[in-house]
Amino acid sequence: MLEDVLRAQKSLFETGAQSVLRGQENRVRRVVIRNGALVENARSNERGVSAKVYKNGVNGFASSAEYSPEAAKKVIVAATENAGYLSKYAGSKKPAYPAVGRGEFLAERFIIDFEQKRIVDVCKQLDAYIAEKYKDLLSRSVVYREDTMEKWIYTSDAEDAHVTYPRITVYTTLTKESNQGQPVELAEAFGGLGNIDDHFKDWNAVYEKIDTLYNKLCQKAEGVYARAGMNTVILDPAVAGMIAHEAVGHTVESDLVDAGSVAGPNLNKQVASELISIVDYANTTPFGAPILPVYVDDEGVKAEDAVLIENGILKGYMHDRESAQRYGVNPCGNARGWTFSDEPLVRMRNTLVLPGKDKLEDMIASVEDGYYLEHTGNGQADLTGEFMFGINMGYEIKNGKLGKAILDTTVSGVAFDLMKTVDMVADQVKCVSWGTCGKKQPMAVSMGGPAIKCKINMGGR
Repeated sequence: MLEDVLRAQKSLFETGAQSVLRGQENRVRRVVIRNGALVENARSNERGVSAKVYKNGVNGFASSAEYSPEAAKKVIVAATENAGYLSKYAGSKKPAYPAVGRGEFLAERFIIDFEQKRIVDVCKQLDAYIAEKYKDLLSRSVVYREDTMEKWIYTSDAEDAHVTYPRITVYTTLTKESNQGQPVELAEAFGGLGNIDDHFKDWNAVYEKIDTLYNKLCQKAEGVYARAGMNTVILDPAVAGMIAHEAVGHTVESDLVDAGSVAGPNLNKQVASELISIVDYANTTPFGAPILPVYVDDEGVKAEDAVLIENGILKGYMHDRESAQRYGVNPCGNARGWTFSDEPLVRMRNTLVLPGKDKLEDMIASVEDGYYLEHTGNGQADLTGEFMFGINMGYEIKNGKLGKAILDTTVSGVAFDLMKTVDMVADQVKCVSWGTCGKKQPMAVSMGGPAIKCKINMGGR
């Protein structure tokens, strides 16, 4: 546990300045087992303090890798001095940030620091199950990662908070030979909020996920190449959620709107089919989906859900206090920093497409000749909403039925154009809570939604 050594330092906040003092610890635990060999076994802790001071229309920021009352005093003084210095060159003075809710939030969930041996033993047991049951694999790997955060946040005019975000992710990758004599690979991740005991209470459930992964790999080993060009597809929630995050979500982060994203001139305009709604959730549990709750952001703003797209209409952006003031809206708690030394940026939290009314089986039955795209690999998107993602698992749809698995391919397009082609949206939501967003600094996120039927450009062989 990160001891609270910051509360008494609030007395150092300068009158008239809007100040935030943040103490933070990041813990990383990583274990890698490859083909039965332990190749990585690491653990690290990083802690420190930072202060952000808004004064006369400018922000001053300072941090220290020392976590102590003395370090807290130093960063408050330094950040205040930095704000004062920058204000000399800021031109016309801006008003103070509008008032936000005051109060105190204390996390209900505390962090358990398991011995590294416990983590290694879990990974070895998972690897042993794979090795014993699936002897035809060319290779296998199990990667365990814990990226846990704990923060104390004290403010001059917002919420004070103690927040904890324990999270683990287990990546399992299997490789076997295809019917064409080439290696094919498939990976699956599971985990999310919680610790190793939360996700490994029921080993039968874990083994079932591995069995499913292997069966899909076998289907892929007999797979065919997708047809290049524009195709009618059903995007699995994992793929739809990734596109919603990367190609839509980033375009509506206010700092990227200011940088010229496609969302800038489209506020209150139709950017998607009326069947599409997207919300960045804070801490409610939408539709039973597992998310990573954010209760208070790193500016002390109480987190609330942010409606981004409603019935196809772009309704709003995500903000920190500065951009919310500029746009004349209330901030919803989207300012977050990855480590103590990172100044908070506007970040997504749990960005989900809302469910529709269609049954997945009816959606598949409606496709004469197309594809069901199930898993996505790494990809990229830019401020125009243009994207390209790898697809590493999917199926043909022939005459309304799933057919053969397809080999690795790509999808590309412009997100808002793709969203306008949506004509069916499933009534069930799935969400992954082990995502990591890489905007300038990493950040833990969730993403997902229902399956959606649309048209998308696919690569071929």
